[in-house]
Amino acid sequence: MRPLILLSNDDGYAAAGIRQLADMVTDMGDVLVVAPDGGRSGCSMSFTSSVPLSLRKISGGYGLPHTEVYACSGTPCDCIKMAMHEVLGGRRPDIVLAGINHGDNAAVNLHYSGTMAVAIEGTLKGVPSVAFSSRKIEAQADFSALRPTVRRIVQKVMSQGLPKGVCLNVNYPDAESFQGIRSCRMDMGDWVNELERRIDPRGRTYYWVTGSYESHNGHDPATDTWALDHGYIAITPIQIDMTAHDFQFEV
Repeated sequence: MRPLILLSNDDGYAAAGIRQLADMVTDMGDVLVVAPDGGRSGCSMSFTSSVPLSLRKISGGYGLPHTEVYACSGTPCDCIKMAMHEVLGGRRPDIVLAGINHGDNAAVNLHYSGTMAVAIEGTLKGVPSVAFSSRKIEAQADFSALRPTVRRIVQKVMSQGLPKGVCLNVNYPDAESFQGIRSCRMDMGDWVNELERRIDPRGRTYYWVTGSYESHNGHDPATDTWALDHGYIAITPIQIDMTAHDFQFEV
């Protein structure tokens, strides 16, 4: 039986990134895409509990062999739950892939990321999971330069697995060639100037969420921010257990 590869994202099933990711791996197994029916960026691990979910199969998929595509009305987290409980009929994926996200998910941004939610939910389900993101943000971005390393990473994870409770956060610089691959730790930083206040034509106040990221230690070559800034692919292992094991709080 061919391996089963489950894909999702937070940019929506029609996004260029997930279409290209499917194309990169379609010869490596049966590919199932269950992704949101539209953009869900920044929704993190949220799931839908207040309204029913819907699911529809996309006729013709992406025109790729061994590939089926479904659009889900929910979040990326919902999509993995829907795939596992409804679409697959009990069959377990061999790997869960997220992305390719239009925009990086390095540093503390991974906590907000719907792309990372796909990998985290897959890991919670006991499936080796990898999230791919790029600093290219254009809607029709060409991610072909990522193909060789995406395939290498997927092949290695499919053959060797990952430690229990660990997934990979893979981020690419906005480039057509790369200085190399670095195993990194997550950079720490803050988002600043996060809201832009405006006045509508009727004099009412409204806000756009905006802002910029300021690194605390992006000068440190061990961080994912440094790697991306210097043209490297950053691979950050992420663990599900968020316990601060070296700290005990006594009352």
